[in-house]
Amino acid sequence: PPPPQQGFFRSITSLTGIQSALHLPSTATSTSVAKAAIEETPLDPTIRDYDNLFRIFYNYPPQLNAVNIASAYSECKSLLNLADMYDALPVVGPRVDHHLLRFSSRLYKQIAKYPPSYLRLGYLARSHVIFAEALIHVVGQWPAALPHLGQGSYSPLPDPVLDLIEDKVEDLEDLKARVEGKLFRLSLTTSRGERVSPSNAYLDWLAVSLFRQWLVENTTPPPAGILKALPSQTQPRGGGHSNYSINNGALATSDGYSDTITVTAANTNNGRNNIPTTTSSTTTTMTSAGASNNKHYSQITSPSSPYSPGRTYRLLGSPSNQAYLPHEELKRFLKQPHTNSHDSLYSRENLKKFERKMDEIKRLAREIVKPLMRNFLELDLRSLGGSGTEEVGPGVLLPYLTCTRVEDGDYPWE
Repeated sequence: PPPPQQGFFRSITSLTGIQSALHLPSTATSTSVAKAAIEETPLDPTIRDYDNLFRIFYNYPPQLNAVNIASAYSECKSLLNLADMYDALPVVGPRVDHHLLRFSSRLYKQIAKYPPSYLRLGYLARSHVIFAEALIHVVGQWPAALPHLGQGSYSPLPDPVLDLIEDKVEDLEDLKARVEGKLFRLSLTTSRGERVSPSNAYLDWLAVSLFRQWLVENTTPPPAGILKALPSQTQPRGGGHSNYSINNGALATSDGYSDTITVTAANTNNGRNNIPTTTSSTTTTMTSAGASNNKHYSQITSPSSPYSPGRTYRLLGSPSNQAYLPHEELKRFLKQPHTNSHDSLYSRENLKKFERKMDEIKRLAREIVKPLMRNFLELDLRSLGGSGTEEVGPGVLLPYLTCTRVEDGDYPWE
């Protein structure tokens, strides 16, 4: 190309000098002021989504919230839905995946709060990490997520995803059945290699019997009551599901997710439409839920929660011998009369021996449940405030298992 003329550069220099003398705003200043004004003006969500879509088409990074993960989720979800309309998920998905993964541990905690929502988002974004993380939570709490993912939900997932969930649930149930069978066959032996019985080692046999009784009570649902429940306790007025129970004048969902909402019993008069669900579809809901991250874990892991096999297995796998059947409980057990003469077996020597045998049983049980104690989540459970790998908070345990492995060939879009 021909060399530039020197007169052009002199003209530009003179123009710049005139602007400085007259105190006129330069082009760069005008551009920055206009850009700041545009950024301060809230964009319509549709315009924002199209803007991000075309940014990605032209290989520019999308303008997504990088501070508030709840807002980022809503923006990413809306962008993915728009990209799905134009068959652009292969192009938009990696950008969304890259943006969300920058939240790191905050993202994993949010996935633990809303597994069904992030499972759907991970599927649309073709994100291996997000999809696998949410899938492990969904499988561990299945079928709690079925109303939010199945054909009866607002936006059901494709059949291949539901088939994958059911296959993983079946694998987990098979593993639990094998472990449970080994636990019930667990026993102690005498010094001569015989199984303990009331005739050869009565105290040892009592320890085995107490452990099995505890195992039965904590791995099987409680028996149904003889009295029939009142109509108001079985189903809300105007319809609803039976997994909603009334406690202390309040109606609460029991699906195991953190966005479980408690409403007053008076709100049940309007029927099923007023029953809250765990899948959020608006920015407001996700933002308000994101503000209660710490509250979530205390809600889903209450130590006084009802029948929870997952929590039972985590107690069995706990490194602490006082996690279940502690010292005081064993002491009370021995003080009870065990013969027709109403004599108790309690003595310091018997208590020490009984505790040693129970600790031996707990050690054997801990080895048996090791396959169920594996954690394939990216989320570090120790970061949630617990003292061990399985603990979520002080004195409480994650009430479901996270040992589901997602292999490379499990992703339904591959």
